[in-house]
Amino acid sequence: MLALWLCAAAAAAEYAVLVTGACIYVERHEFAGNTVRLYRGEGFIELPREAVAGFEPVVRATPSLPAADRRTPSPRRLIEEAAARYGGPDFAALLDAVAQVESGFRVDAVSPKGARGLLQLMPETARWLEADPDDPAQNADAGARYLRELLLRYLDHPQQLRLALAAYNAGPGAVERHGGVPPYPETVRYVERVLAEFRQRLRSASSRAR
Repeated sequence: MLALWLCAAAAAAEYAVLVTGACIYVERHEFAGNTVRLYRGEGFIELPREAVAGFEPVVRATPSLPAADRRTPSPRRLIEEAAARYGGPDFAALLDAVAQVESGFRVDAVSPKGARGLLQLMPETARWLEADPDDPAQNADAGARYLRELLLRYLDHPQQLRLALAAYNAGPGAVERHGGVPPYPETVRYVERVLAEFRQRLRSASSRAR
């Protein structure tokens, strides 16, 4: 399990800060006796009150360039910057692997299903993340936020990484319905391809560190 890569700025609402140091992005919360409900979309997560250390407001991290340099960064640089906002080196390696598999680092990539850009955001996902999927910087930032949210969603699951990647590809609903990685050939291949790219990046980083 990857025990992540946590607390950074994102969209709106708030973060529930857990006693473990993890943060969960939520739209709102409410206390019910000895539990706290963390609401996201149409559902909620219920945790023991003592598991939550507190709540912090969330401020959107707006990707921008220094005034002295308005040139568009390279796609790989955009991914690096987005990863740095939301996690550490392992998260950066994972996000880089996702970008490789999703689009081959093409900012103009469009899938047959309509997913767009570097991290292949579907239009409805981009709207939920309040991002323009055709803006490379916003695409990278929103995709990083979304991947981070999925990793947090499955934080306590032994197959955290596989489930997060499957949910990125097929949607969290499909993962919930199947109780794990959905048996869709496309999703199974996707998860394995990203994991292979991710491991390769970890090996390269380890070799450089020696």
